Amino acid sequence: MSAIIPRLFVKTGCPWCIGAIDFLNQHQIEFEEIVVSSDPTAMEEMVKLSGQTKAPTMDWNGEILADFGVEELEPFLKERHAI
Repeated sequence: MSAIIPRLFVKTGCPWCIGAIDFLNQHQIEFEEIVVSSDPTAMEEMVKLSGQTKAPTMDWNGEILADFGVEELEPFLKERHAI
């Protein structure tokens, strides 16, 4: 069984999104970046998963972390033994 790559839904120019991307890259965590600000279908999927329109939103194998900053992302990743 192959590992599922986490998905990160982001908006262009969002400072929290940039912070999340930088944090994931610094910790060498592979992820799929999905820009919802230019893709209505992706925005719809993010809203369906998280119940809201704010980014960043992470889908970690079905576990959703929505509207977060690095201070919420770090413990979320530690709980999943990603860092």
